Amino acid sequence: MKLNRTLSVLACCAVTSFAIQAAPYVSEVWVADLGNGNYRNPVIYADYSDPDVIRVGNDYYMTASSFNCVPGLPILHSNDLVNWTIIGYAIDRMPDEAIYVKDGVNHGNAVWAPSIRYHDGEYYIYYGDPDLGIFMTKAKDPKGPWSPLKLVAKTKGVIDTCPLWDEDGKAYMSWGMAGSRANMKSMITVCEMSPDGESLIGHPKVVYDGHDEDVTIEGTKFYKRNGYYYIMSPAGGVPTGWETVLRSKSPWGPYERKVVLAQGDTDINGPHQGGWVDTPDGSEDWFIHFQDVGPIGRIAHLNPVHWIDDWPVMGVDKDGDGCGDPVRTYKKPNVGKTYPKATPQESDEFDSLDLGLQWQWHGNPQPWWAYNNVGKGVLSLYSVPVSANYRSLWDVPNLLLQKIPAPKFTATMKVTLTPDSRFDGERTGLVVMGLDYAVLALEKTAEGFKLSENECLKADKGKTEVENASVMLPDSTAYLRVKMADGVCRFSYSLDGKKYKDIGKPFTAREGKWIGAKIGTFCTRPKTTNDGGRADVDWFRITK
Repeated sequence: MKLNRTLSVLACCAVTSFAIQAAPYVSEVWVADLGNGNYRNPVIYADYSDPDVIRVGNDYYMTASSFNCVPGLPILHSNDLVNWTIIGYAIDRMPDEAIYVKDGVNHGNAVWAPSIRYHDGEYYIYYGDPDLGIFMTKAKDPKGPWSPLKLVAKTKGVIDTCPLWDEDGKAYMSWGMAGSRANMKSMITVCEMSPDGESLIGHPKVVYDGHDEDVTIEGTKFYKRNGYYYIMSPAGGVPTGWETVLRSKSPWGPYERKVVLAQGDTDINGPHQGGWVDTPDGSEDWFIHFQDVGPIGRIAHLNPVHWIDDWPVMGVDKDGDGCGDPVRTYKKPNVGKTYPKATPQESDEFDSLDLGLQWQWHGNPQPWWAYNNVGKGVLSLYSVPVSANYRSLWDVPNLLLQKIPAPKFTATMKVTLTPDSRFDGERTGLVVMGLDYAVLALEKTAEGFKLSENECLKADKGKTEVENASVMLPDSTAYLRVKMADGVCRFSYSLDGKKYKDIGKPFTAREGKWIGAKIGTFCTRPKTTNDGGRADVDWFRITK
């Protein structure tokens, strides 16, 4: 049966505008399309956690959690569910109360587990902020513009919201509960929603209690097929759980329950939480979900779906028990034609008016934080004063970061620091950011320009940076490099871009708060003044 639903999302740009690249980007370090009619998982080896996906015509759109990162709600596009490109964001600026805490960044909060739908000619995205409530944005075109965030309901502890518009004109919303705020979890709730999708109606009703069989059930996705209402939800915890499907003839229940996807005897742990779509002719069904792989985060997998007695079976059901195992490789979806390889963007030459769409700030940016200087072909990052209680980069919002793109890769940037002559301590660098972080920092000191490899363990607990090694440079320009292999990072530098010298000691990357480790750059100064220096980043490249 052809699935009646679709997907949406996209976004405006943040402070320094973020724009779409004309030609598909193809990574040097991870491509899912094997070029022989098959694909390998993950289809995206990057932290697109809690993904949801829809199809509109021949186009697929995906969004994912963005937490405190800005711009938020990434929008990715594909024609075959294997080759994906970032096309924008649905949020260019978050409510300040969702992003900042005193002297720092509100790590791991704000945008949790969004859902994207296409209804009556418009794209909708909903998400639950565990502290502020249920938000919605919509657009006529997934490329934007997206409407300002609408507070659908002020709630506490409501997460993982998903709308459903029924054939009779009524609408509903499902959600899970964050035990850290609601003082209760492992329960699924449904509430009627106004047909325009802008408010809730009546009283929410708990329709499923997962405490006995589906502890920590959440991440709801609400569908209707063949007269059944389906709530597809992950359970059992982020790194170790499974995908549970609930079905009923009424949105209010009672719901039957079945586990339809689990790790089985594979090496793909916790295959759950995602979105179900079909192909344009309705002949195939697919499920995009995440796998938690530690430091890199929650990466996106694609699994086939088959229906048996109106229950979905995801992956490959080798023993015929109705619960599938996730696939490592499989034939690509039959969408009627073959599309070129594409991957989410990574490298950036900074030679246009717009930053690459791979970049996000760690908080709401100010217009003056960055300038795409097309005349010089550089990105100018202006130094931002750190707070009086500065301890580490953990508390700095002007980190310009992107997702780790693969288990093995090299990141290199060319940067020139132009400090303010009135004081010392301005710095820039190449950072691998997480709960622990390491940075190759270029700093103006009283003695000149110092390059140091520093690390901060337990940054989230308020620890400070420790210098592992340093060297004085002849001038303010340097090539900074980090090689990562299975989470272990090794830093090096060059003065000519040809010969690189190792510096410091190996660092083991660690995930952030509900996100994978990220990589990127910054520019800070140690004091509040009426002006400051800058770092000119010539390019940032991801290679093998």
